Parts: sequence; structure tokens; C-alpha cells
Amino acid sequence: MSTITINIQETANETIIKFVSNTILINGGSYEYNNIDEAKNSPLAQQLFYLPFVKKVFITANFIAIQRYDIVSWDDVADEVKEQIEKYLQNGNKVVNEETTNKKEAIEVYAEVTPNPAVMKFGSNKPLTQTDVEFKNIDEASKSSPLAQALFSFPFVKEVFISENYISITKFDVVEWNDVYQDMRTFIRTYIQEGKTIIAALPEKETPQNVEIPVENLDETSAKIVDILNEYIKPAVASDGGNIAFKGYDATSKKVSVILQGACSGCPSSTVTLKNGIETMLKEMLPNQINEVVAING
Repeated sequence: MSTITINIQETANETIIKFVSNTILINGGSYEYNNIDEAKNSPLAQQLFYLPFVKKVFITANFIAIQRYDIVSWDDVADEVKEQIEKYLQNGNKVVNEETTNKKEAIEVYAEVTPNPAVMKFGSNKPLTQTDVEFKNIDEASKSSPLAQALFSFPFVKEVFISENYISITKFDVVEWNDVYQDMRTFIRTYIQEGKTIIAALPEKETPQNVEIPVENLDETSAKIVDILNEYIKPAVASDGGNIAFKGYDATSKKVSVILQGACSGCPSSTVTLKNGIETMLKEMLPNQINEVVAING
């Protein structure tokens, strides 16, 4: 049995702290509880509400965020809460009784074309993951995502990208989307409706497709770049079934490296978007600090 560890992560709101787990806590989605009565389907949240300073509990696939009342400071209690959560998880206790919740949900899945003719976006009204993951083959998927592994059973599926509320699927040229997207949409909807596992484990190691650099490890310019990408660029590319992830910034050459995922990876128009859109915006918002933006794709 692997050891479950929790890391404390501060947020922009000083009353809220995230307790990040090295294992998957729930099968996709997220849950927010404002009091112990709302937390009837979450034994962990109920336990946390017995702490007098806990105001709100938010549970996602790989972290628990807790908002406190002003009667205490996180400096005084965060370590104790961390130990309590670790002990609870290590004993194999249930985080959320998802079976009860899933039966009440009406799942909708819709298909959207993307600028990349090889990629179709399948959006869902149910949150799927808090950590973007991309799989280039079934071997990668088998180690992390039962849903992605199941999608690779379709012979035309080349790559799978799972984000917060959508899945982007890249196909081989052996079929046209018009011939298969309805079957794929039905398959995904049924899979989610049945409450099957979406992400079983976080990727064990960093790959070009799955990289996330903690904000606290970034220099000032890199942090500004990440903020710009998150606020101005990511929402636009996500609407097209893609994603952009910050990879690095070289202060000497003033070059920004990013990773294009989902529909953006291999898209014929991605180079134009990268140069005329992203690079131009960064140069305007960070004058004299950016010379070039380049994409590094797996």
C-alpha cells in the first residue's frame, strides 16, 4: 500500500488553504459544502466541520480546500489539519460517497468541431478532472485513466486529452468524424452516467504532455506570463478543445516555451495563433521582456 501524503498550498485568499494529495481522492468532478448538513455524502467533510474554525470545504479529484473563520490563523492549525487528513486517507476511509450523488445527476455530452480537423471536442456538464492530462497511446492511459484507456479501444482514436469539463479526441485519418462522432458521444455519456472512474491516478512522472510547474517555484517574469496565459489565452483555446501550458522562460534569450495540448497540438492554425496571437500579446503586456514564443510538443 503506497503512502498517502498531503502538501499544504496557500491560495490568493488568505482564509483558504489547499491540502493537495499525491493520490486521487474522488472520481472526477468536485463538491462544495457550506456546513455539516450539506456534507451528508462526505464523511471526510463532516469530520472537518467538527473543527470549530472550518467555514467551508471544497473537495476535488486531488485536493481539499478549506476556508476558515477568522477565529484562528492557518499558521496555528494547518499542520494539524494536514495530519488529520493524511491519517483519515491512510486508513482507507471514504472521501465522498459518489454512488449516491451520481444517481441524481443528468449527464449531457455534446460534440463540437475544432479548428483542428483531426480533433473533436466532447463537452460535459459534469466536471471531469482538476488536473489536465493528455495521453498519446493506450499504454500511457492504462497507468492513469480508465476512461482514456476505454477510448483507445476505438481503432481510430490516436490521442486523448481530458480537461476540466471536456475531452478532446484526435483521430487517425482512417475515418471521418461525421461517421463516428455520434457513437463516441454516446459512449462517453454512458461511461460518465454509470459513474465509472475517469482518472484513477495522477501521472507518476513529468512528461511533455503532463507538466505543471508550481507557481511558487517561478521567477517574477514567469509568474506574470502564467497569469497572462491563464486569464487571456487559456479560455480561448479551451473553447476550441485545446490547452496551453507554460513550460519555461529563458531570461537571457527572452524566449517563452509552451506546450500545446488537445486540439491545439498539431493544428494547422496553431502556428499562426502562437505567433500572431500569443506572442504578440505577451510582447505588448510585458514590453522588452519577450522576444519569442515557441511550442514544445510531445
